[in-house]
Amino acid sequence: MSKAIRIRQTGGPEAMECVDVEVGAPGPGEAQVRHHAIGVNYIDVYYRTGLYPQPLPGGIGLEGAGVVTAVGAGVTHVKVGDRVAYSDRPPGSYAELRNMPAKPLVRLPKDIGFETAAAMMLKGLTVQYLFRRTCRLQKGQTILFHAAAGGVGLIAMQWAKALGVTVIGTAGSEEKAALARRFGCDHTILYKRENVVERVREITGGAMVPVVYDSVGRDTFQASLDCLQPFGLMVSFGNSSGPVPPVALAALKGSLYLTRPSLMTHIENRANLEEMAADLFRMVRSGKVRIEIDQRYPLAEAARAHRDLEARKTTGSSLLLP
Repeated sequence: MSKAIRIRQTGGPEAMECVDVEVGAPGPGEAQVRHHAIGVNYIDVYYRTGLYPQPLPGGIGLEGAGVVTAVGAGVTHVKVGDRVAYSDRPPGSYAELRNMPAKPLVRLPKDIGFETAAAMMLKGLTVQYLFRRTCRLQKGQTILFHAAAGGVGLIAMQWAKALGVTVIGTAGSEEKAALARRFGCDHTILYKRENVVERVREITGGAMVPVVYDSVGRDTFQASLDCLQPFGLMVSFGNSSGPVPPVALAALKGSLYLTRPSLMTHIENRANLEEMAADLFRMVRSGKVRIEIDQRYPLAEAARAHRDLEARKTTGSSLLLP
């Protein structure tokens, strides 16, 4: 038997139950992975609350790292004993052991540990596609990045610095702002006290920014648009404050562009996944990007991890440990 977190119905953190499950042999195209560390991400909250629907009862969690213990028919790119990591559907990573589609598994370099891998796959691959695919940032540009002290944010601060990009980051407290600056953020805005648009105008001398990266959603959407210069790009890649209401096309005044990218679309193609993961591994192994793990919880305390995440008490990455 294996311990796993399951949800029978959508709801608050209390909807998650730690139960015993029987894990059989993996089917065709599947691999069995014994987790050493499991990533906790805000997208897990969306699945738990039903914002992102899934068949119930079901698992939860999209990110993990561990060792392959068995493979099903047709699986050739990983084998028993391989150290692997992943970030992809279907949900179910909150478990000691699971069978899953083998397609999203990537082999880990020997010098990247399980905890680092589980803390960086979803967040690091997200930064990779945001900065190198959604908008290929260039040295000398200035960008606005919301939630600069979060798990994605701290990776983004460092990656932007490595690219020679100036970052204006928003944060909810002085402590979080200081953390973002320590990881490379050039200018911080305390969004609870300061007017984000006016501060961006001040920092940029009125030029505003060519791209805004917004994972907050409802609370920041209009301000994000107002921070863009003509022909600027609004990248909405999350909803931590709630989903963005319907937007009238007239809101894109100034010939603005709006996109809603997703990691899953980018890694659906195996070649893209391999390329993106290799880029992320290079950045981490070079020391230019350090993965900050600030919270660790036992697997059975997944509900506490979610409460902390939703209360915005966390910084950097959070892990569940089987």
